[in-house]
Amino acid sequence: MKCMSSRTPAGKQGGAGLIEILVTLFILAVGLLGVAALQFTGSFANRDAISRTQAEFVAAQVVERLRIAARPATVGDGMVVNNAYFDEGAFNFSGLTCTSSTHPSTCYCLSKPASIPNCEGASCSEVDMAQYDGWVLSCAAVQTNPNTQIALSCTDNNNNDPYVCSPGSRIEVNVNWPVASSGHQQYTLNARCNNDDSQRLACVYKDIVL
Repeated sequence: MKCMSSRTPAGKQGGAGLIEILVTLFILAVGLLGVAALQFTGSFANRDAISRTQAEFVAAQVVERLRIAARPATVGDGMVVNNAYFDEGAFNFSGLTCTSSTHPSTCYCLSKPASIPNCEGASCSEVDMAQYDGWVLSCAAVQTNPNTQIALSCTDNNNNDPYVCSPGSRIEVNVNWPVASSGHQQYTLNARCNNDDSQRLACVYKDIVL
């Protein structure tokens, strides 16, 4: 009775060959590249989600402060806010300067700038309150993204009264931040966020009537 030998026949080698090793390395490399691309795309999506969440919060704060600042109109029927709220310099630290840091919250928000009225527990005029609210809201906007900006506009329905935004007019609150398409993250730009072709902004907006 013959016994079968378990030894490898002479001239042949056991184990993986060079081609098998190269194929394995290639598959591993493709997998790692896929994971890296997913992480890269995910980081952009996560950053945009954080900016959008903060913008939603800030836009709601702007609406709340407008409603608090509203008063009955002396001309016409309805509620109005002071014209200073619609001044281009009311938000985004316009007119303020800082050289200590490149991040706006560090520059302007760790302490109240001297030019901002002190309305914390003190009496302020409507104009002072508009300036103070603009500073507070601008600080909230840049907490997670230093490039976030606030824009407040009004579609005025009466140009013959003293109000920039007459009673019953539509107020638009726009909180925007710059975006860029990268990898598989493509942005469909909203016309209400971008006034011209040179802009690439995402935004959160709310329309209200006081």
